[in-house]
Amino acid sequence: LDELDGRPLGTQIPSRVLVALAVGSVAVAAAIGIAVAVERTLWILPLVAIGAALVPVYNLELLGGRIHTDLGFGLAWGAFPLVTAYVAQTGTIRVATVLAAAWATLLSLAQRRLSRTARRLRRETADVEGRLVLEDGTSEPLTRETLLESPEAALRLLAASTVVLAAGLVALRV
Repeated sequence: LDELDGRPLGTQIPSRVLVALAVGSVAVAAAIGIAVAVERTLWILPLVAIGAALVPVYNLELLGGRIHTDLGFGLAWGAFPLVTAYVAQTGTIRVATVLAAAWATLLSLAQRRLSRTARRLRRETADVEGRLVLEDGTSEPLTRETLLESPEAALRLLAASTVVLAAGLVALRV
């Protein structure tokens, strides 16, 4: 749905197709959530409703964009899915859930901070001029590529660390 506003990814997908895909995917996710609620715990139902609302509210910047912020991103795409998955599995929330949600929020905020810089360099920067002068007098050229190297490497490492954490949690249960 973000793509409906200014086409930041530059896709040519018709708006009606984007809307249909969003509505369809949210409907399927809600149906899965309802099935989980019927099978496991009705406590998941409020989270299903919140999740179904979060997608358009965040992505379309409804409510005056008050949710479409860095913290809104961290909570909506970091903490919320984690809490929802935990409640779906256990039917409860514990202190460990809150701590894990805080971790997911912080991880999402780090990702957002890094990706904002990388995205600006990739999408909006035509050219970079200058050099980096080191204390010893040597210098290195500044280019779009050298400026992208660190944030993109950090983003890959964050993604890999999350996969390793998930594998560790699975191993803990097996």
